[in-house]
Amino acid sequence: MFKDKKLLVTGGTGSIGSSICNYFSNNGCEDIYSTTTNLDKVKLSQDYIKFKELNLNKIENYNLDKLFDFDIDYLVLNAGLNRDNIFLRMSSDDWKSVINVNLNSSFHLLKYFTKKMVKKKYGRVVFISSVVAHTGNPGQVNYTASKAAISGMVKSLALELSTRNITVNSVAPGFIKSNMTDRLNNDQKNAILDRIPMKKLGDSDDIAKAVGFLCSENANYITGQTLHVNGGLALI
Repeated sequence: MFKDKKLLVTGGTGSIGSSICNYFSNNGCEDIYSTTTNLDKVKLSQDYIKFKELNLNKIENYNLDKLFDFDIDYLVLNAGLNRDNIFLRMSSDDWKSVINVNLNSSFHLLKYFTKKMVKKKYGRVVFISSVVAHTGNPGQVNYTASKAAISGMVKSLALELSTRNITVNSVAPGFIKSNMTDRLNNDQKNAILDRIPMKKLGDSDDIAKAVGFLCSENANYITGQTLHVNGGLALI
């Protein structure tokens, strides 16, 4: 499906990022790049991914021409940061770091790579958003604001780039199995499951398949959209 295509996924060492890389690899993509804040975090099982060390919170300090001396077909903006606290106790640093990683870094990467996509007249951009961008969530004003802003970016960029054969979409996960959910006790898990009509958590592979669909030729007439993968948690 993705033979002879090049993919860049930010945050490829996390559960969703690694699943996205693995899905594309299993479907013919041989040129897979990703970013990480620490190359020591890269697992041996990820040796098929070409990792670049990049701190998205300080992306303005990097020479992107030197770091990314290649073009790509697919850009998946997956890396994310959360610094949760009720708003009255949220520090300025908590606000800035989340906005920098989740939103501002996307601006810089998009500026760099969409120029190359425009030149080749082809590209697929997929953001990883969140259900809370559409529902809100107490204790996550910074995170929710950063993900809600992505919705506006997706729609505006889709309008600007559609004539260049570039689509821009997002995937909004609900509750996905992760190291964080594994640490929850039974009462906490049951409280989450009670809110989900399908009565189960999603899997990172569910997100990877959604991203794969939006990058495939099956979705070449879809742009400016958000694909919600949340088990019915929010019917939007």
